[in-house]
Amino acid sequence: DPGAIRAAADQAAGHFGGIDILVNNAGIETIVPFTELTDEQWDAVTQTNLKSEWMCAQTFCKRLIAEGRQGAIINIGSIQAARVLPGRTHYAPSKLAVEALTRNISAEMGVHGIRVNCIHPGLIDTPMIRWVLESPEILPHVVAQISLGRPGKPCEIGSVAAFLASDEAAYVTGQSLYVDGGWVGK
Repeated sequence: DPGAIRAAADQAAGHFGGIDILVNNAGIETIVPFTELTDEQWDAVTQTNLKSEWMCAQTFCKRLIAEGRQGAIINIGSIQAARVLPGRTHYAPSKLAVEALTRNISAEMGVHGIRVNCIHPGLIDTPMIRWVLESPEILPHVVAQISLGRPGKPCEIGSVAAFLASDEAAYVTGQSLYVDGGWVGK
């Protein structure tokens, strides 16, 4: 809902005296075999995982441009942009599209001093994947695919996001970083 996004942006700007960092972290995942996937399931995932990131980024960029401010957007993708996991025929493309969205927004917004990057988390201890972490049948198989041999912590994503939002990353834009303990590379 564009009105709700603008209202949230107004509230945040009022509370913080302006906003110059956006972390697009909305995401849902369902596991559905390809031949059973419905239009409704496809739409629900792509609306949340892709369209919401576009809408929030657009609202944020319009505000920064109008105010003559610079800023940073950190989009959150997923390891599934690069790794195939069964039953995610709708989820994986939505997260890979976030990477393309990141590059395209970056290309257009750089002239305004707005940097846009993407973090693709791997197996991170969050409520969304808690079921994997609590499964003695699944967890060892997944961890065996990760070079560091363990799940990540939310703070390990947070520290990368903080870097990307900081002045230390002033020359970093249009990039996608896999924060996955080496899962993609193994």
